[in-house]
Amino acid sequence: MTERPDVAALDKLKTRIQGLRAKTTENGCTQAEALLAAAKVADLLDRHDLSLSDIELHAAPCEQRAYETRRKRRISLDDCIGAIAHFVDCRVWREKSASGETRYVFFGLRSDVEVAHYLTELVDEAVRAELGRYKTSAAYQKFRHQDRHVVNGSFTLGMITSIAEKLMTMKSTRDSANIRTGRDLVLIKTSVIDTELEKLGMKMKSVRRPARMVSPTAYEAGGVAGASFAINPGIGKT
Repeated sequence: MTERPDVAALDKLKTRIQGLRAKTTENGCTQAEALLAAAKVADLLDRHDLSLSDIELHAAPCEQRAYETRRKRRISLDDCIGAIAHFVDCRVWREKSASGETRYVFFGLRSDVEVAHYLTELVDEAVRAELGRYKTSAAYQKFRHQDRHVVNGSFTLGMITSIAEKLMTMKSTRDSANIRTGRDLVLIKTSVIDTELEKLGMKMKSVRRPARMVSPTAYEAGGVAGASFAINPGIGKT
């Protein structure tokens, strides 16, 4: 008999993620809350995956889930979406909806795509919140009105880049800890995802993005917003 992942356990994980989402979004999500939630949900995800056997992981079906940006223009979130997918061992691609709006499609194990969507939502909300705060600062008021579009993009880019770097660092730490348990979850899940993508006849490729105008001052302010606190992935188990 083929082993299958415990559906009840997956549903329990999803419920925990939804609870974390409610806590971080009910009063407006800050970047600190978003990354603390990322660390917590990563802990939950790793404990769930490590509880499964290799056979169960290989038997787990892959799913797609799209995050709708509801925006047609290029957005700074593009520069973090790859780090989010890497953080939870997913693949991700960008596509346009019928109305021309951008969406990110995550592909991977059910629990992983759920977490990827959750983190994308948190990061998107955190950046909006921090940009709102920056717009009320004295430093922002010094910029000419005609320059503020570039300033806004520069701040969010600096912040997004900082978040992406933090997620990559947290991921490296998690992977090292998991390997010390004697199992390389990344290798197993990558094998599963690659097999499923091959069945779908899909091939992924990177696309070079065009250069953009950046305000160094605003970019640095965004980077400071992203580096102003330390995140510890080893959140206590609950």
